[in-house]
Amino acid sequence: MNLKPLGDRVIVSQDDAETKTASGILLAANAQEKPQRGTVLAVGEGKLDHDGKLIKPGVKEGDHVLYSKYGGTEIKNGEEEYVILKADDIYAIIL
Repeated sequence: MNLKPLGDRVIVSQDDAETKTASGILLAANAQEKPQRGTVLAVGEGKLDHDGKLIKPGVKEGDHVLYSKYGGTEIKNGEEEYVILKADDIYAIIL
């Protein structure tokens, strides 16, 4: 990947959308929900607080995260699709 996020931005590779329900019903492509999980590929340096101190994002490369459903910007880099999010749009690290 040849992208480097700036500030408190994070680049995430989205997990694949669920193709069937818990009961086993297959979902059509247009009925699949947008994934809210993914793996962190790159992390920006952070943002400055009011005193000029750098606040680093609370995630690191390789973390599996849960993020806002409508947060971020979807981008395509070659054949791969990513989401660029603000660190604040990430709700949790999945352990």
